[in-house]
Amino acid sequence: MSTYAVTGAASGMGRAVAEKLTAAGHTVIDVDIAEATVQADLSTPVGRREAAAAVLERCGGRLDGAVMAAGLGPAPGRERPRLIAEVNYFGVVELLEAWRPALAAADDAKVVVFSSNSSTTVPMVPGRAVRGLLDGDIDRVLGALRIFGKQAPTFAYAASKIAVSRWVRRTAVTSGWAGAGIRLNAIAPGAVLTPLLEKQLATPAEAKQIKRFPVPIGGFGDPGHLADWVVFMLSDAAAFLCGSVVFVDGGSDAWFRADDWPRGVPARRLRSYLNRMRELRR
Repeated sequence: MSTYAVTGAASGMGRAVAEKLTAAGHTVIDVDIAEATVQADLSTPVGRREAAAAVLERCGGRLDGAVMAAGLGPAPGRERPRLIAEVNYFGVVELLEAWRPALAAADDAKVVVFSSNSSTTVPMVPGRAVRGLLDGDIDRVLGALRIFGKQAPTFAYAASKIAVSRWVRRTAVTSGWAGAGIRLNAIAPGAVLTPLLEKQLATPAEAKQIKRFPVPIGGFGDPGHLADWVVFMLSDAAAFLCGSVVFVDGGSDAWFRADDWPRGVPARRLRSYLNRMRELRR
């Protein structure tokens, strides 16, 4: 049996994943702000360091995988954009970077990061905010979001999910990850009936906007079904899965972006494409 770290394990999809892994006989080191084996506030650098260290101590320096399900939604509030950026991006990247040696020690570890279809379905997300996250510059992120006023949390959420998806794809194929036997991928759910969504649906104004959003198959996702996808992505069957973002959203991404990809390599990218081929051979 394997040992997995699961963040956001106290509720929603993270809890569903932790329950399924535990039921299968695996050891789960659950991480959350409360009601978890490792209790830490991932919105602060200190909390992230404490969480990373506590998991490493409990796993004895070897992790067979990790599921990064902790995240904050776009609720209102002046401080919300900062909290979203801290938890949804840095709460993933900093913990995984700290756990990388323990994941490499397992030889064939697998990591699943929770992204969102907000990464492709929210228009006008400022690129400066995304780049700020990837560069670790929280002040630049907040500066780029300030113009959105009360809607800033929505754009902070989408920016955090774009940034974490790009980090996954950039990082997954490097020698320190793929080269060390670690399979790093992301899952991008749509509207899933978690306690967070239920709370939003209880507010008439928010419920109206949520129900207007196109979901071709209708309804909402089930946390247990999403957990099944994650368990599959942690399994031996996913050994060839690397740097992928898997959309499980009832068709919303395809509704908006059906013709955006796959796309061939354009002529203007040929030189960089050939350079990348040479880099891997080296």
